[in-house]
Amino acid sequence: MRLSELLKREVVTESGLSHGKVHDIRGELGSGRLRVTGLACGSMGFLERYGVGTGGTGGPSHAKVHGHPAIPWTRVLRVGAKLVIRD
Repeated sequence: MRLSELLKREVVTESGLSHGKVHDIRGELGSGRLRVTGLACGSMGFLERYGVGTGGTGGPSHAKVHGHPAIPWTRVLRVGAKLVIRD
């Protein structure tokens, strides 16, 4: 699966509560591989995608400081038409 395939998918809990759509994906690069660590969803995720509400300029040696928590990838139960996460 490509990361781009996760963008714009709705994120819902097991009980059906919507967290909005995925606007950005967080990850860590290690050993030449990218590991997904979180999903930035909803209106705050949208703003984060375009750098609004972040401290720092980002770039290869300085990561952006984001203003809200992402949904940890470890909460993801199923990836389908919607991403289902643990309550």
